[in-house]
Amino acid sequence: MKIKLIASVLFCLAAKGLVAQQKDWVNFVNTLQGTNSKHELTRGNTYPTTALPFGMHTWTPQTGRNGDGWKYQYFKDKIRGFQQAHQCSSWTRDYAVFSFMPMVDELVVDENKRETKFSHKNEIAKPNYYKVKFENNITTEISPSERGAHLRFTYPKGERSFLVLDGYTRLSGVQIHPKENKITGWVNNGEGFKRGWKSYFIVQFDQPIKSYGTWENKRNTVSADSTSAEGLGKGAFIQFENGAKVQVKTASSYISLDQAELNLKRELGADKTLEDTKAKAAAVWNKSLGKVEVEGGSKADMETFYSCFFRASLFSRKFYELNAEGKPYYFSPYDGKVHDGYMFTDTGFWDTFRAQFPLNSLVQPEMHGRYMQAMLNAYEQCGWLPSWSFPSEAGSMIGNHAISLLADAWAKGIRTFDPQKALDAYYHEAMNKGPWGPANGRDGVKEYNELGYVPYPRYREATAKTLEYAYDDYCAYQLAKMVGNKHYMEVFEKPMYNYKNVYDAGTRFMRGKDAQGNWSSKFDPTEWGGPFTEGNAWHYHWSVFQDTKGLINLMGGENNFTAKLDSVFSEPNKVNVGTYGGMIHEMTEMVVGNMGQYAHGNQPIQHMVYLYNYANQPWKSQFHAREVMKKLYDATENGYPGDEDQGQTSSWYVLSALGFYSVTPGTGEYVLGSPVFKKTTINLENGKKFIIDAPANDASHVYIKSATLNGKIFTQNFINHSDLLKGGVLKLEMDVKPSLKRGLLAEDKPFSLSK
Repeated sequence: MKIKLIASVLFCLAAKGLVAQQKDWVNFVNTLQGTNSKHELTRGNTYPTTALPFGMHTWTPQTGRNGDGWKYQYFKDKIRGFQQAHQCSSWTRDYAVFSFMPMVDELVVDENKRETKFSHKNEIAKPNYYKVKFENNITTEISPSERGAHLRFTYPKGERSFLVLDGYTRLSGVQIHPKENKITGWVNNGEGFKRGWKSYFIVQFDQPIKSYGTWENKRNTVSADSTSAEGLGKGAFIQFENGAKVQVKTASSYISLDQAELNLKRELGADKTLEDTKAKAAAVWNKSLGKVEVEGGSKADMETFYSCFFRASLFSRKFYELNAEGKPYYFSPYDGKVHDGYMFTDTGFWDTFRAQFPLNSLVQPEMHGRYMQAMLNAYEQCGWLPSWSFPSEAGSMIGNHAISLLADAWAKGIRTFDPQKALDAYYHEAMNKGPWGPANGRDGVKEYNELGYVPYPRYREATAKTLEYAYDDYCAYQLAKMVGNKHYMEVFEKPMYNYKNVYDAGTRFMRGKDAQGNWSSKFDPTEWGGPFTEGNAWHYHWSVFQDTKGLINLMGGENNFTAKLDSVFSEPNKVNVGTYGGMIHEMTEMVVGNMGQYAHGNQPIQHMVYLYNYANQPWKSQFHAREVMKKLYDATENGYPGDEDQGQTSSWYVLSALGFYSVTPGTGEYVLGSPVFKKTTINLENGKKFIIDAPANDASHVYIKSATLNGKIFTQNFINHSDLLKGGVLKLEMDVKPSLKRGLLAEDKPFSLSK
């Protein structure tokens, strides 16, 4: 009777919302999403990441050779190791890597000979738990902590049981402690580190070590009974009792071995079994994924949403640790010294300024604030704002988009940094060329400042650079305006309109222009490369984030503008390979996507579907946003339309599924599309809830007929970040037919510089 009474009371409290119910969002996630990728065609270019949100280290099975960017490919049927990994793209080398590989019968260290067959039907891939059973009946399980992992190797009964630790590429060192059932060591692999940098690790076993030795992976020579080795590709091997079931706890540090031991004790010390770590990791992920709760969609929609939200919650990675007093400090990849405070890495802003960081500003504002200060710390330590950190500055791609993050944060009330220092840092960035890649400072800076554009062919990708520099200059102007800095407002007020200098009214496209003001000859808008970056004129024409109305004016009005938007989808999906000289995977992905010249697999055009909101056809943004989500995304191994790119392509989906997108970071606005679910609840860090309520929503009801915000009629084609933070309800009446008269007033249009 008492049990029934308690249950009844709990039911009533739950019904009133007084008892928090932890939902199991993590089970909707498939970390194999996007792993069926190869050089010619990527479906995400991901690996089955086992990690905590923004965790410093991640873990993954390894199907590719050491040093191969293709870490895990779904179509392969052999695994050669289980890695500590940090790779954010297959096009870049990994760093701070080492791996484990279990084997039976005999010791085999050669990575090509030790690889073992498996089947995906014997594989579980979740954020908090990875499991695979090999054909030889060895089972491997992994659950993560922020700076380590809990692994378990179960060997078949009666079989000799070996475990190989591979030091990966470059320098490494190992020390075996047989009496303590422990291995300590370090690795030194990756690019751009200061001389002498090491990532220290500790590995603790719960079973006795029966025999042991060291080896090296260049010639695969083995030194039995050796307890230590240092040099190129050094590793260790150990043998357990036959048929052992071994739990392995490991953690790493960029600071010291003592810190690695502290990380292990703090994060995994209390976990007696892997199940403890698995449950703790599930709770962390459910809290993180539960920041957005979706209801009223299909199971497939739920799986796609939370798989994307998972991938969007990995970058940028934490690069800091907690000392004995629990205070953050970090080894800086920029100056090779240890500093107090926070540091983050593993992202390229060219990809992620568009959606990944705007999403973080909404659902992870505390971390986002720490990130803003960390960027200025990076500037102080290396002399340049980061543009592509992996983990130090690589300068890859184009643009100076750190200022986009800083301006956007300030516009959204995240004010954890000195804006004067941010503007000074950006001015240095915008007026100089750095020693690294094209995004470290500015390619063509002298000509850009003199001519108002970067000339082509003097500089490759010149028109793309001009467009992105102009947007970044707008962000500097906007930050200066928000903080009342008239000097920098004057500096950047003119160049933020430089996009006009590469617009050709004769073709109504952005084009390459030489230093004498002549347009490039033999223009073909389907030609890739040349003055553009991984795209063509159809893709870059729309890269006027700060002034869509100005672009409309250049094109002769809204009808011309929307007709050209329509043409992106109606043009044949043909490719002129241009200066690339052959098909690159982004071209193939556009062709496979079969949406005309719309190339969602790369970043430049991803905002384009939302631009109808600026030109009195908002219903077309609603239609196309839903079409892209439906046609180009799912939760399977083929789940992305191209490279996932450090959370950006996933964040596009997450924001779009909420029903809006960040066309112009720096304004604090999100432009409306069409939500996927009947109800979406954003659980904000300030304790408030913002609800998107669309009860009639389904696959055919994609159009917004009418809307209210907190009970008041809402006709705008955008919503402010400040409105979201207040909490409330955006109620949408969805319909199968477009509403041709809603949101057509001037005040309904999103921000543009021009009127």
